[in-house]
Amino acid sequence: MTALSPPSVAGRPAPRGGPRRGLQRRRAWAGWGFIGPFMAVFALVFLAPIAYSVHLSFYRTQLIGGTSFVGLENYRRAVEDPQFWSGLGRVSLFLAVQVPVMLGIALLVALAVDSGRLHGKSFFRIAIFLPYAVPAVVAALMWGFMYGTRFGLVGDINDALGLALPDPLSADLVLASIGNIVTWEFVGYNMLIFYSALRVIPNSLYEAAEIDGAGQWRIIAAIKLPAIRGALAIATIFSIIGSFQLFNEPSILRNLSPNTITTHFTPNFYTYSLAFSGQQHNYAATVAIIMGVITMVIAYAVQLRGMRKEA
Repeated sequence: MTALSPPSVAGRPAPRGGPRRGLQRRRAWAGWGFIGPFMAVFALVFLAPIAYSVHLSFYRTQLIGGTSFVGLENYRRAVEDPQFWSGLGRVSLFLAVQVPVMLGIALLVALAVDSGRLHGKSFFRIAIFLPYAVPAVVAALMWGFMYGTRFGLVGDINDALGLALPDPLSADLVLASIGNIVTWEFVGYNMLIFYSALRVIPNSLYEAAEIDGAGQWRIIAAIKLPAIRGALAIATIFSIIGSFQLFNEPSILRNLSPNTITTHFTPNFYTYSLAFSGQQHNYAATVAIIMGVITMVIAYAVQLRGMRKEA
């Protein structure tokens, strides 16, 4: 028997798979209909500002002469800017010290809550997470008041006990004081990430470990930590991004310690000062682009390292 040929229209054979192709085309358009609104908003609020910032970074606006194209001159200026490198070095030090401390505390708390040996773990879980619900501006104001040596908690302790506690907002301690605020704010957030990852570990692994006679430390090292390696990588990436974006705490505390926290204390604060106080929008856009690239590269390197360990 010979296969029947598809019907023809006006003497011409109909294209094979016509109805199927039409169905696939309709499904493709239906998919674009679902993701179209998101793509439009994404392009408007994310891609367009980045493109505009890149555009601004290639120009310079002067009082005399107006706006002119300068190419990579703003980038050369940033590379030679000591204030930019000072702020970048400060947040790099902040990242190297504060992030491991914060993630270490969050991991210990998550392991303690997950162990089942902590009484009232629901209360502790909520209590530790609660500071994350406090807005960053409010947290900075609250801690700034406690740091005060003339009107705050530190000053009251000095007066009551006759002590001479060091000023937390002094040049030597202000970065550690800001790190304390950020740690207080985000320990609960990272604890919740780790705790959520711990809760999805199969109970069969714990049962097998108990049969083998493994203790708690062995279970943590052989089961829990490897199982939450992905969560550790995610929390580390978020913390790196947050460290390079450090802005709220220095900007609030600067009113209490203007001689210690300068306008270039962090790159983000420097960008803000350039744009809104110095009216140097083009150079501010350049600094923002450079910081975005640095943050992206470091976060991507951490992600690759985490994926390689998982493999």
